[in-house]
Amino acid sequence: MAGDRFDLVIFGATGFTGKYTVKEAARLAKEKSISWGVAGRRKEALEAVLKEFAPDFDNIPIIIADVNDEESLKKMTEQAKVIVNCCGPYRFFGEPVVKACIATRTHHVDVSGEPQYMERIQLEYNKAAQEAGIYIVSACGFDSIPCDLGVIFTQQKFEGEVNSIETYLNTWKTENAAGGAAIHYGTWESAVYGLAHANELRELRRKLYPEPLPDLEPKLKSRGKVHKSALSTGYSVPFPGADRSIVIRSQRFLYEKYKQRPVQIQTYVTFKSALSLMATAIVGLFFSLLTKCECGRKLLLKHPKFFSAGFVSHEGPKPETMENTHFSITFKASGWTEKLAEPTDKHQEPPNKDLITKVSGVNPAYGATCTALLLSAITILKEADKIPDNGGILPPGAAFAKTSLIEELNKNGFKFEVISSIEK
Repeated sequence: MAGDRFDLVIFGATGFTGKYTVKEAARLAKEKSISWGVAGRRKEALEAVLKEFAPDFDNIPIIIADVNDEESLKKMTEQAKVIVNCCGPYRFFGEPVVKACIATRTHHVDVSGEPQYMERIQLEYNKAAQEAGIYIVSACGFDSIPCDLGVIFTQQKFEGEVNSIETYLNTWKTENAAGGAAIHYGTWESAVYGLAHANELRELRRKLYPEPLPDLEPKLKSRGKVHKSALSTGYSVPFPGADRSIVIRSQRFLYEKYKQRPVQIQTYVTFKSALSLMATAIVGLFFSLLTKCECGRKLLLKHPKFFSAGFVSHEGPKPETMENTHFSITFKASGWTEKLAEPTDKHQEPPNKDLITKVSGVNPAYGATCTALLLSAITILKEADKIPDNGGILPPGAAFAKTSLIEELNKNGFKFEVISSIEK
């Protein structure tokens, strides 16, 4: 890559996630000695974001680029070593940026939690990214760095062979947290279109992965629609986000690349009370039904606050709400103390070891997301030699398993920890 490029350029810097990515870039730039710029459609808006979120920096480069203007995207990407893409929904706006990055040999990270987009891009552009020698890594935010790298962390700490992992997500607010919306409209919009097009995934995966993963025993079964667990206080249900699909993609890559036994995964989210579970279920039911038709989708997008019971707004959450929102994901790994020679070899005894780990932090949707996104970009800059294949489209666990990203996250607001280890 050309030596005169900026290390990072944040594209979509005037959006809700983009603004907080700028704020985090201002913090990390001094610590990591990186050069960076911002990009978007309107110079005045970009100047206003820099003034508000990076007031201690003078003369941050501003690049004008529009997803509907291919040449402007190429002019932007050729000025960066890594594009930090905050311009979603990626279903609509992601592909042109990926194409520009491939054309100009520029790495790319984003915070997509849209499986259809991510898997289609991998199917259609992985070979081109490899030939260009660049990495395209999606899901570098709350979807799905804590879960995907949490699984990698758990495998590294297990000291044996992991058969299965169950994860439990908890979020909570401290007493002094402000009320109001918790999610910005852009996240809601991505979810609307993601669920509406979920039927695309089966055919995509058939093309992307013609060979099935090995048949592993004992099989990890879902615990059903609602259950209680000793790992998480409250009522747990299957987590509807992208975490499970991201982990499966990473585990498949590690199996195919390194002949590592792939972990079976089930992901859950816990509600503290039956009332909160019922309220969420009602909202989810209406959401699911309305995404099935165009008129329903229009209603969801026109009235997000109403259909989310106040959880979503165009303004997004207040800063005090974000800073007083906490999360944890608890991982229960089950497996064996001994590792067999081949990943498909069958153990003669049932699993004889459990390991409990946890990943936790603050402000998952925007603070932790922006930190993880930028540290992912910086890891590509500084540790490309530890990322496999010299290029390609990878999920985070596959890309960063052998890097220091977990260690860097631990220094910047995340906590990866071992809770207990039990041999049976």
